[in-house]
Amino acid sequence: MTTPTVLEKIVKEKKIHVEERRRRMPLTNHNLDRPSPPRGFAAALKAQRKLNQPSVIAEIKKGSPSKGVIRPEFDVAEIASAYDRAGATCLSCLTDKPFFYGDDQDLMLARQHSRVPVLRKDFIVDAYQILESYQLGADCILLIAAILDDDELSAFFDQASALGMDALIEVHNAEECRRALTLGPKLLGINNRNLHDFSVSLTTTIDLLPFIPTETQVVTESGIHTRDDVELMLKAGVSTFLVGEAFMRAPDPGEKLKALF
Repeated sequence: MTTPTVLEKIVKEKKIHVEERRRRMPLTNHNLDRPSPPRGFAAALKAQRKLNQPSVIAEIKKGSPSKGVIRPEFDVAEIASAYDRAGATCLSCLTDKPFFYGDDQDLMLARQHSRVPVLRKDFIVDAYQILESYQLGADCILLIAAILDDDELSAFFDQASALGMDALIEVHNAEECRRALTLGPKLLGINNRNLHDFSVSLTTTIDLLPFIPTETQVVTESGIHTRDDVELMLKAGVSTFLVGEAFMRAPDPGEKLKALF
């Protein structure tokens, strides 16, 4: 019997967690409420692209399964505000609690203390989570191709769109890329981190670029730590970055953002 990967453990826990939440607080399209209409996540990134400027999705993340707690002093409101002042195009906020030390309240705080669109970074395995994301105030959701079949990926993508939210589809290899592109997404995230063993290689993004049409905006995720990493991607034609750990390890995340970009 093979040992479950970290990703498999996360998905198993998430399905149990979603069922518990569904029982406690049933949600339908008819009983949803949110603080304000969705801010255009994809539109904000596209606007930067038209200006030939790098786009930064600055992540709010306390820790991860591979690194443990990476920012013990974790003030979400302060971090979100610092990112906003530093010129982040969008924010990403982890809401997974067991593995990434996140919380739904973090997303709500991040949105309250910034003017930019916010991505809910979580492991979405059920349509309930999309309704929940809308109610929490998410402007965009993450759909990880590795944990969804084709029907789920399509249905969740359409559901987010119907609610006025964007979806960032995340892929790690050519087959996942092919599956995602059948939906004609505006955004495609390429995770340089293998979610099964958490190894990181920036060549993952570069290797997948030939498969992606130019109209699809590529977001390179994970492993961006230095200006050389940024330059490598810019030279390859990628100008949209999702960065978390490099900012979270810095004394001042906003200053680190300005220094890196």
